[in-house]
Amino acid sequence: MPAPDGPALPEAALEEKFLAATGPGGQNVNKVATAVQLRLDVFALGLAPDAYRRLKLLAGSRMTLEGAIVVTARRFRTREANRADARERLAELVAKARERPELRVKTRPTRSAKRERMAGKAARGEVKRGRGRPQME
Repeated sequence: MPAPDGPALPEAALEEKFLAATGPGGQNVNKVATAVQLRLDVFALGLAPDAYRRLKLLAGSRMTLEGAIVVTARRFRTREANRADARERLAELVAKARERPELRVKTRPTRSAKRERMAGKAARGEVKRGRGRPQME
């Protein structure tokens, strides 16, 4: 299954397990295991250390101590749809972790911009001061 922005998830790193689902499906839910639990061995992906850190943060509690990400899909009534949903979600998670965040470049306001800002504040203060009670002279 190809990831949206990168290489495919290796089949050897994936492990599928089918569970009894909850929710819609009537009597079928009690008879057929349609929910999918997909485990991905993160170390088999060969991610760069910074991408691994991002994946660990994104996965949160879905990542086990052994380095596997567990995704459970039970939204649909069929195995095939749940399997596709789980693989898609996992591929998106890995693709998001591979993206490097854009670094923010620090900027400073110019002297004239600071001067304009302070002049605007002073003018606004004057407007507000003019709203008070008239002074008796």
